Parts: sequence; C-alpha cells; structure tokens
Amino acid sequence: MQQYNKRIRKQCSWWLLAGLWAALGAQAQVQLPEEMSLEIYGSAHADFIYDFQTNDPDWFDVNRPSKLPSFPGEFGRDGHFYASVRPTRLGLHVTTPTDCGKLYTAVEFDWFGVGDEAGQTQTRLRLAYGQLGKFGAGQLWSPFMDLDVVPNTLDYWGPNGVLFFRNVQAFWQPLQGDRELVIALERPGATGDEGIFADRSDIPDVELRFPRPDLSAAYRHKTDWGYLRVAAIARYFKYDDLDRDDDIDLSGSDTGWGISFSSNVKPDDRNVLRLQAVRGAGVESYFNDAPVDIAPKLNFRDARRPVIGKVLPVWGATVYLDHKWHQKWSSSIGYSYLKMDNTNGQAPDAFSKGRYATANLRYYPTSQVMGGVELQWGKRNNFSGGFESEDVRLQFSFSYSFSYTLRDQSSWK
Repeated sequence: MQQYNKRIRKQCSWWLLAGLWAALGAQAQVQLPEEMSLEIYGSAHADFIYDFQTNDPDWFDVNRPSKLPSFPGEFGRDGHFYASVRPTRLGLHVTTPTDCGKLYTAVEFDWFGVGDEAGQTQTRLRLAYGQLGKFGAGQLWSPFMDLDVVPNTLDYWGPNGVLFFRNVQAFWQPLQGDRELVIALERPGATGDEGIFADRSDIPDVELRFPRPDLSAAYRHKTDWGYLRVAAIARYFKYDDLDRDDDIDLSGSDTGWGISFSSNVKPDDRNVLRLQAVRGAGVESYFNDAPVDIAPKLNFRDARRPVIGKVLPVWGATVYLDHKWHQKWSSSIGYSYLKMDNTNGQAPDAFSKGRYATANLRYYPTSQVMGGVELQWGKRNNFSGGFESEDVRLQFSFSYSFSYTLRDQSSWK
C-alpha cells in the first residue's frame, strides 16, 4: 500500500507539470474571464552542504537540533557532504470574480519528504486552500504562527524556536487590513513532521485521541514602524490505555495551550528585525522543531494509575535581523532557542533543549536568481545525564525562481 501511495503521488505530480505545460503552450486559444488572474510560480533550488559533525541522515539537508545525536556515535562519525534539490517549489494562485466577491485559491507543492518519507525527494503538498470574503478553508498557515517572523535563512527548515506549521483548518477573518483578526478550527493531533498521531506521545501502550479540533486565534496591528501580533491556541488530548488485561488504567486527558507575541521592527528600508516569544504546554507540534507534545509522569500515590500523561511545558524565542547591504546583496543573522520541561517518566536521552543560529550572505544578480552561503550552528541537550551534541554546517544555495501571471486574453499574447 505504501508503494502504491508513492506511485499515485508521483503520477499526480507529473500530471500537474503536464497540465501547466499544456496551459502555457495553448496561450493563443485560451481566454480568461474578465478580472480573473492565474499566477504560476515556483523555483528550482539546489543546496550543497558540508556538515562538520553529524545528524540524523533522514534530515541530512536541514539543521534541526532535535535531530542531533542523543548519545555518542548515534549517527556515525563526523564529516559529511550533502546535496539536495528538495526545497524546489511549484504553485498556483488563482483569483476568480464571483457574485459574492473575489474567490482566492492557492495550491503549492515542494519535494521535501517528511513523515514516513523523511529523507526522500517526494512530492509534498504545502498549501491547498480557498478564501471567499472573510471565510476560508483548506491547508495553510496556522493562525498561531506568524509567517512574517520567519527569516531569510538558506537552511530550508529554519529556526527551531519559531512557530511554523501548516494545518488543515476552517477560518474566519472578521477584521482585515491594518487591523487583522483571524479565528480558526484546526485539525487536531497533526505533527510538525506530518507523521502519525502516536508520534506525539511518549507513553508506552497508550494511544492518543483528539475528540475536538484545536482552536486558534490571532490579532495583528500594523504600525508605521512594523507591526505587533498576539496569537493563542487551545487543544484537548485524550489518551487511551489499550491493554485491558490488567488492573492498571493509564487512560486520561489533558489540555494544551499556547500564547505567542511577535513583531517586525523596520527602522528603515534596509533592516527588518524579526521577533517572537512563545509560551505554552502541549503545543510542541506547532513549533518548527520540537518532539512530543505529551509524556508520561510517574504517579506513585495511585497504584491503579502509576503513570499519567502530562502535556509538556515549552517556551521558545527567536531574534533575527534581515539586512539589505545593496540592491543585489543582503544578509540574515540571528538566534533561536527552545526549552521543554521534561517529566520524571521520560528517558534520560529525551530531547530537552535546542539552540540554533545562522549567518548568511546572499547575492541576487537578477531578482529571479539567488546564490548564497550560510554558516549554521545547532546544539542539543538531553533531559538528564549531561549529554549534549553540537553541529556546525556550511551551506551553499542556488535558487532560480519564476512567476507568470495571466489576467485576461491580452496576457496570453
């Protein structure tokens, strides 16, 4: 079945490319309705990386502190060279006039395999949503995250302590413009790596269940120097003990929550300071790089329930500066941090703390072409035992982007 699903995904990818090619080749015969627009966009991307240490080979082309070794020699000896085209993207934006206003639709893919396909070059659906007026639904950025905080790193995964998650949701935007308010019901149990739900639990023989959607909301206020944004989320976990042949009951429930403050500060046209601070519990899956949301806690007072599930408190902070040296030269430099409060029922090698920093220099000979170099650093700390691991990487990246917008018949000539 897994091989069959992979084959279907590959076929869908080729049909998408063939359809775009056919549409562009039929310019003279196609007429778009008045006021309708179709944007075809994307990029061909190549990364060349020298890893001075080592990390999980399934995540060879990104810098993730949680994927660094949790014990000596876990991923072999230091020193690796990698090359990847997995960040390559292809997408469509369509605006269609309707009797109820403009309908906006977006579909986007990359080739960065995750979940069961981690480490592979596989078609991955990034965006698939529509919005009509103040309402929309589909897979897009969670309101709990702030896309404008994400810096211009060459590392495709980016800072570990920033919120970064696309999720299936239905959303409402009662306020739009300089003051923006969005409220959403999101798919529960989804993971940052898009793996199975059970990956978010560290409790043996227990299965997580999500009887309610996640509820998220965000308010953003634009200013002359940038903006301020606050976001919050609430989620409900149940965990079921599937073993009914003993007198021990590990079933239970818990509530996750999170609050985020973020901002862009623009002192001038050449600098953007990107800031975010997040505090919560059981919201690790919304972070860019954090493992389980819930873990076992020893409960010695109750012989029938010697272990209970506990959402893990977490907090993260990110500070990055994007600087434009010249029309063709720019840089990004910054630091990110994530800390989880582990339970007494977790293993000593469980992930506890991650740190991340990068500095790069990018050159744009034209607006569609980019070449750059980036120095990356990551560090992992285990829950106990004092073990920590570091990684230093040097990455060279090249990106060739395109965008073609069709608005009416004249756009095809």
